[in-house]
Amino acid sequence: MLSSTLLTNHDHWDGPGPWWPLIPLFWFAFIVVAFVLLGRFGRRRWHRGSYSGEARLAERFAAGEIDETEYRTRLAVLRENGK
Repeated sequence: MLSSTLLTNHDHWDGPGPWWPLIPLFWFAFIVVAFVLLGRFGRRRWHRGSYSGEARLAERFAAGEIDETEYRTRLAVLRENGK
């Protein structure tokens, strides 16, 4: 009888404990790290894409589709506009 009374009256819940602020801090850190990583890799992809115009232009020049004057003119425009 005594053991059943102890089990029903005490549910062993003493609150969340002193570690509860760690869970929101963990999620905050996770979100910050995710944004930093996505931003860093996104910028790398964007920079890689910015050189693709120059690469395509060089391929057209190498294939003989455009002459040297047109190549230099278009390359200057690409570099001027940052594309």
